Amino acid sequence: MDVLIHLFVGLHVIGIASLLGGFLTQMSAMKEGAARFNKAMLHGALTMLVTGVALVGLNQADGSTVNNIKIGVKLALLIVILGIVYVKRDEEKAEKGLFITVGALTVVNIFIAVLWT
Repeated sequence: MDVLIHLFVGLHVIGIASLLGGFLTQMSAMKEGAARFNKAMLHGALTMLVTGVALVGLNQADGSTVNNIKIGVKLALLIVILGIVYVKRDEEKAEKGLFITVGALTVVNIFIAVLWT
């Protein structure tokens, strides 16, 4: 079971990297007002959602305790991120405020995962 959990943690990290990497690659375009939500961001958020749900299930099946409040907060942030990216993915230019919101919520989600014990 540990190998499976570690596999999903790795996939979850790849999803985070895709979402945050997609955001960071658009930072220079954001200064010019030409930033957009790219496919890497959408697929990263979806990967985080699927692997996160799988991790909760695997950890509970393994008998580990899961902090449901922490998971709920992270899930709520991810749903907001996913909603924004999904709705705005086909637009030629992203609004600067929404784009910064997605980046900030992604970073907050990472710090919640790391610091909330």
